[in-house]
Amino acid sequence: MGLFNRSGLAFAAIIVAAAAVVSPRAAQAQDTVRVGKSVAVAWTFTVMDVGIQAGIFEKHNLKIDLTSYGGDARMQQALTGNNIDIGLGSGPGMGFMAKGVPAKGVAAFAEAPRNIGLLVKTDAPYKTIKDMKGKKFGVTTVGSLTDWLVKRAAVSEGFKVDDFVVVPLGGPEANLAALKTNQIDAVVLAVEACYAVMEKNEGKIIGNFGVYAPKFHTHVIFARNDMQEKRPEVIKRFITAFFETIAYMKANKARTVEITSKVLNFSPEVISRTYDEEISMLKDDGRFEPDAVKLIKETLPALGILETAPADDVMFTTKFLPSGG
Repeated sequence: MGLFNRSGLAFAAIIVAAAAVVSPRAAQAQDTVRVGKSVAVAWTFTVMDVGIQAGIFEKHNLKIDLTSYGGDARMQQALTGNNIDIGLGSGPGMGFMAKGVPAKGVAAFAEAPRNIGLLVKTDAPYKTIKDMKGKKFGVTTVGSLTDWLVKRAAVSEGFKVDDFVVVPLGGPEANLAALKTNQIDAVVLAVEACYAVMEKNEGKIIGNFGVYAPKFHTHVIFARNDMQEKRPEVIKRFITAFFETIAYMKANKARTVEITSKVLNFSPEVISRTYDEEISMLKDDGRFEPDAVKLIKETLPALGILETAPADDVMFTTKFLPSGG
C-alpha cells in the first residue's frame, strides 16, 4: 500500500510537471492593462472590443480594463492622472506630449481620416464645407482630432483658421443635441454616427475630412512613460494583440459587424457600411510614416496647438513595434 501511494504521488507529480512544461503561462496571472478610448462612439476604436470578445488579448495573457472619454484632451488627462496605462487617441494628440503629458505614441493604427464626416440638419441649406464660413462646428474637445480637422479644413479651403467657429461640446450626444436645437450649424462626427442619424432622416453628410489629410495618422496608441520603463514587455504584447485583432477584423467582416454593431448600438446595416468605408484605414504594422508625422508636426504650431513643432522623440517611440520602425 505504501508503495502504491508513493507511485501514485510520483505519477501525479509527473502530470503536474508535464502540464507546466506544455503551458507555462497558464499558471501565470494575466497582466491587467487599463486602456482608454478618447471617444466611445468610434468604429475605429472597436478594435479593442473585437480583440477582447475574440479572445485575442487573453491569448496574449492580457486582461483589459476599458474606459471611454469625451475627447482626446480628456483621455490625455487620464494618462496624466495615471487613470489609464494606454490610450487610443489622435495623431495631433501627440502634441500633448510636448505639454508635459507623461506618455508617448507607441504605434500608429489608422491613416487618412475617412472615418470623420461633417453632419448638418436635413433641411440645412449647406451643400459643402465651403458654404460654412463663419458657421459653428461642434467638436469634442480643444486639441482633439475633430478640432484639428476643422482648422485644417479652413486652411485647406483658403480661409483663416478662425473663419470656422469651433465649439467644444464633448461627446456625440451633446453635439447632436446642440445641432438639433440650432446652437451649432454642423457636427464633426464619426461617419458611423452620421450614417445612424441619416438612417433616421435627421441629418445629412456634406463632407468627409479624409480629403484634407490624405497622408496622416488619424489614430495613435499612447503608453505612459512609467509603463514603458517598468513593463515594456506588456506594451509589446499589447501592440502584438492589437494588430493581430486588426488582421482578424479584415479577415472576418461578418463577425466584426456583429460585435461592433452591438458595442456601438447601431444597426448592422449602418455598421456594414461603416466597415466598408473604414476597414482599409486600419494599419497592419503600427509604423509611423514620415510624411504623416511631418504633416502633424507642421500643423501643430500653425493651428495654435503648440508654439513650435516638437521633436520626433518627444512625440513617439518606435521601440515597441515588432519591426522596430
